[in-house]
Order: sequence, then structure tokens, then C-alpha cells
Amino acid sequence: MARVAELADSAGLPIRAVNAGVSGETSAGGLRRLGWILREPINVLVLELGANDGLRGLDPADLENNLRAIVERTLAQYPDTKVVIAGMEAPTNMGSAYTDRFRQTFVSVAEQTGATLIPFLLEGVAGVPELNQEDHIHPTAEGHERLARNVWQVLEGVLRSPGEA
Repeated sequence: MARVAELADSAGLPIRAVNAGVSGETSAGGLRRLGWILREPINVLVLELGANDGLRGLDPADLENNLRAIVERTLAQYPDTKVVIAGMEAPTNMGSAYTDRFRQTFVSVAEQTGATLIPFLLEGVAGVPELNQEDHIHPTAEGHERLARNVWQVLEGVLRSPGEA
């Protein structure tokens, strides 16, 4: 999030970005911790959960329900919050039916809730060996630079839209 904040500052849109993520967390864990996150007003929520659901082969229907609940509870408490959902892909070894359903989950939640979608957070990073650590899952510092640009490509438009956050 620090790199995204730097990009925002460079564009004349300074933000206070707070990383509320927990390593290894699933969407269910994010939903359980939501009350803690909502203790302070949120102008823009960038929701990036689901990668660990996919890695564990969890049911995309549960992922969809969890993401929708997070967005709905956030908007119930802070109706003017703008929501950005970061799309994710499941590993191909899960089979095409699973990966297609998993991918569609993010599109569906964005459509149902009016959130803005980052189609695939890891675009240009996933599967690129030099942008990932030895585990082939977690990005390197250079990979994180690309991730920040992927987020910024969408977030900038959200920040500049009417009713600016």
C-alpha cells in the first residue's frame, strides 16, 4: 500500500493508505475481522481477498458470500465509501470449472454491489519468474511495483470521480 500511496501523491491525490491485510488470510478471516477495520471511517476500500481461498480450493460460493458481506457491511456503516475489488485467479491445477467460477466471483460481487473491479491484481506478475519469489506465489519487490501500478490504474479513476474520496 505504501507504493500505491506514493503513486497517489505523485498524481496530486495524497491518500493515507492503511494495509489491514493479514498474511495467509482467507475471505472468511477478512469478514471476521471487519469490525476492527470499520472502527474508523473509510473513504475508499480496496478489497483484496481470495487468493488464499483459491490456493486452498475453498468453495467460490463462500468466497462470493464473504466478499459481498464485507462490501455490504462497509457500505451500511459508511454509505459514501467507494469500493474497489481486486480480482484474483485460482491456480490452473484446480480445473477449468473451478478457475472459471472463481474468476467470475469477483466480477459478480463488483456488479452486485456497484464496486469498481481490478480485473486481475497479478496481471503481468503471475507466472513471471523474475517477478516472483522462489515459491512462485509471492511477488518480489519488483513484482510489488507492478501490483501497485495495477491497483493505481483503477484507483486513480475512483479517486478522481465525482464525490471524490
